[in-house]
Amino acid sequence: MWTGVFPAVTTKFTEDDRLDHAEMERCFALQMEAGCDGIIVCGSLGEGPMLSADEKIEVLKTAQKIAGKKPVLLTVNEAGTREAAAIARRAAKEGANGLMVVPSPIYHTNAEETVAALRAVAQAGDLPVMIYSNRLAYRVDVTVDQMEELASDKRFVAIKESSDDIRRSTEIINRLGSRYDLFTGVDNLAFEALSVGAIGWVAGLVTAFPRETVAIYQLMKQGRREEALAIYRWFRPLLDLDVSTYLVQNIKLAEVFAINTNDRVRMPRQPLSGERRKAAEKIIKDALAVRPTLPQF
Repeated sequence: MWTGVFPAVTTKFTEDDRLDHAEMERCFALQMEAGCDGIIVCGSLGEGPMLSADEKIEVLKTAQKIAGKKPVLLTVNEAGTREAAAIARRAAKEGANGLMVVPSPIYHTNAEETVAALRAVAQAGDLPVMIYSNRLAYRVDVTVDQMEELASDKRFVAIKESSDDIRRSTEIINRLGSRYDLFTGVDNLAFEALSVGAIGWVAGLVTAFPRETVAIYQLMKQGRREEALAIYRWFRPLLDLDVSTYLVQNIKLAEVFAINTNDRVRMPRQPLSGERRKAAEKIIKDALAVRPTLPQF
């Protein structure tokens, strides 16, 4: 159902901390122009937990305006299942193409609770669902056993695999075949995941470097592995910025230099400063100084 590069886009704010829809439209359009295949809004990178339900729907509508016929997914990452179900229903009402659902980021659910919560959200929204499995960030592992348990519900169509263990991708395919659209959700494991069968990439640094991200994906799809690997090796120091407590600030700083936007974030986050900012800036500037010429694909 879903395949390709789906940016987990950043949310843009004005100086007085309101949603900056004009800047989001500009930035989202860069993703579409580069050939991305969909948009995911209000995730971790999109500062979803810092947004009100109304703001999430506003961001969804802005993305829909730009994406055209390409799918737009709303991330459901509420603390409580009741609230998660409510936002899922609103997303469906507003025409979202699907949901990316993460178990509660506040309460660490056990296996039974995880499955029950995912089912409740899917039932409430009645939309296609990408299960977001990220045991490092959220301390809840949606295991292959649980994926198999959920497979009887056709609303669960995809997996964002972010366990940080590349073996998990093969385990999912060996157990479940093509039952789920398998996406990698860890930027600095993307080449490896695509090599072993992932058909999509929920990407972070794509918001600053959309053409390079799409090039890697398309070259891998065409079997041009060495060309993709050359770009990936250049990209790796940047992709490492995604695997950090400061991923939002890191990637927004990359956007400052790559697409000429701002790095405003919503509190309690603050933009990078001091030595941490200097280190990130060096990585970004060093990469930009030797940005590769992309092949045709």
